[in-house]
Amino acid sequence: MAVAFSRPTFGREEEEAAAAVVRSGWVVGGPRLAEFEQRFAAMCGAAQAVGVSSWTSGAFLVLKALGIGPGDEVIVPSLTFIASVNVIVHAGATPVFADVDPHTYNVDPDDILRRIGPRTRALLPVDQLGLPCDIDRILALADTHGLLVIQDAACAFGSRFQGRPVGSFAPVTVFSLQARKVITTGEGGMILTDDAVLADRLRRLRHQGMSLSDFERHSGSPTNFETYPEIGYNCRMTDIQAAIGVCQLDRAESLLAQRRKVAERYLLGLANDPFVEVPHVPEGLTHNWQTFQVRLRPSGPLTRNEVMEALHGEGIPTRRGVFASHLEPPYRGFGATLPNTESAAAECMQLPMHGAMTEAEADQVLGALRRIYRRL
Repeated sequence: MAVAFSRPTFGREEEEAAAAVVRSGWVVGGPRLAEFEQRFAAMCGAAQAVGVSSWTSGAFLVLKALGIGPGDEVIVPSLTFIASVNVIVHAGATPVFADVDPHTYNVDPDDILRRIGPRTRALLPVDQLGLPCDIDRILALADTHGLLVIQDAACAFGSRFQGRPVGSFAPVTVFSLQARKVITTGEGGMILTDDAVLADRLRRLRHQGMSLSDFERHSGSPTNFETYPEIGYNCRMTDIQAAIGVCQLDRAESLLAQRRKVAERYLLGLANDPFVEVPHVPEGLTHNWQTFQVRLRPSGPLTRNEVMEALHGEGIPTRRGVFASHLEPPYRGFGATLPNTESAAAECMQLPMHGAMTEAEADQVLGALRRIYRRL
C-alpha cells in the first residue's frame, strides 16, 4: 500500500458545500466567507478574522497597513518557508535574519535581542511546522523596544501555547490554508486580530481599497456608491473556498486527533533510535503535528540525503526539512551566518503526515527505516 507524503482530507461535505455556493450565484464576498471568518476567529480566541487569498497576501496587507516599508527592518528567522522573508521585501522593508533554538527550530529570542537595531520596526516570529514559538518572550521584547509583532502561524492552526490557542496572543497573527495545512481551502489565508479598526482596513485593502463591503453594496440603496480612499489590492478569498473551510472547521478535532495518533506512533517507534532525533515539544506547548520533522544525527552511518534516497527506494516519500532562507540566491548577499539554522537545514527531513494517515501507514514508514539501517 502506497503511503502519501501529504494530502488534504476532503469528503462529501466539502464537495456539497462548494457546489451549493456555485448554485447560489454568490461566489465571492458573500455569507460563507463571513461565516468562515467568524468561526475561525472564535476557535482561535480572536475578535476579528479577515480571509485572504494566501498567507503571503495576508502578511503583505498587514505590513502595508502597519506602515512598514522602505528604511525599516523586520527580524525574521531564516529557517522558514521563504514566503516569510519574501513578504518583507515585497513591502519594501529589509529582512534581518535570526538564528533558531537547536531543539525546537523556532526563532531564538536571545538572538532576536542581539539583532535589534535603530531601524528595527517589527518582529516576524514563525511557529515552526506547527510548534508555537516562544511568543511570551517575543512579545515582552517587542514591548521593551517599541516594536510591532506579526506572528507567522501559517502551520499552527489548532496548536496551543500554555493552554491558549495560537491566534490569541500576538496583536496580529496570520495563518495559511494551503493544501498541506491542518485546515485547508486549497489555497488561502486568514488574518486574526483583536483590533477592529485594523481589521476593517485590511478588509478594504484586500478589495482594492473599496469603502463598502459586497454586502453593503448589494443590500443598500443603488445610489450609495462606494469610494476608494486608498490604493488597495485584490487579495480576496472566494465563498467557494470559505464553504470548504467551514466544513474543515467542522472536522478539525478529528483531523487533529488523527495527526496526534500518527505522531505518537512515530515518537514511540523512534524513541530509542540511535540515528534519528525526534521532535522536541517543550512543556506547556501543544503541537498540531502539521508536519513531522526528524533530524538525522551527523554521527550516524548515513547522511540525511542518503536516508531520503533509501526511503524513496522503499516507496516512502519524504521531504527535506525546513531550509535556510539566507542561503537561497536572493539572500546570500546579506552575509548572515547562522550555525543552528544551517546545521538543521542540512540534517532534517520530514516524514509522511496528513489528517487521513493511519497508524498502520506510520508503521510502514518505521519499518522501511529499520530495513535501511539493518542492511548496513
